[in-house]
Amino acid sequence: MSIILASASPRRSELLGRMGLDFTVLTAPHDETMDPFADPSDEVARVSLRKAQAVLPRCQSGDIIIAADTIVVCDGLTMGKPRSESDAFSMLRRLSGREHQVMTGLTVLHDDFSETVTVTTGIRMRCLADDEIRAYIATGEPMDKAGSYAIQGLAAMFIVGLDGDYYNVMGLPVCTLATILRKRGVQLLR
Repeated sequence: MSIILASASPRRSELLGRMGLDFTVLTAPHDETMDPFADPSDEVARVSLRKAQAVLPRCQSGDIIIAADTIVVCDGLTMGKPRSESDAFSMLRRLSGREHQVMTGLTVLHDDFSETVTVTTGIRMRCLADDEIRAYIATGEPMDKAGSYAIQGLAAMFIVGLDGDYYNVMGLPVCTLATILRKRGVQLLR
């Protein structure tokens, strides 16, 4: 049995490594388009399932596949990764001084077992000045992050508080994943 991470995210790899797991990264093309009229919680779960299913044909029987997808939701608007610096500015301006939710769809496939859940963390961001947003964007950090910020990076200076799983905001709800893996017989804390 091998553990397969169906994600190219360095943050997800880092978090799996912190869990003490040996794993292989394997990605495949998949459709990440979300229906803007559907429930964001359902859509992010559906995308994570598609990521897992996309690598399934290249895996062996007994392999455990882990996939995740993360979005930010503020006032009903779903935010993925910014497409440009102006897109990142718009996202951060919207989040400034507001509460929002970070949702990660998590899927684990193992033979005939499939579990997909969405984990939500509430975030409170302080008010940001426009020049502060521009300076943050100039670092390049927000350009590959849902909602245009990295809580584990420089954006830690912007976060007033959170309610839920911190690691979910980084892109992998570690506690939820550990619970699912234990059900599948994966030994943690060896």
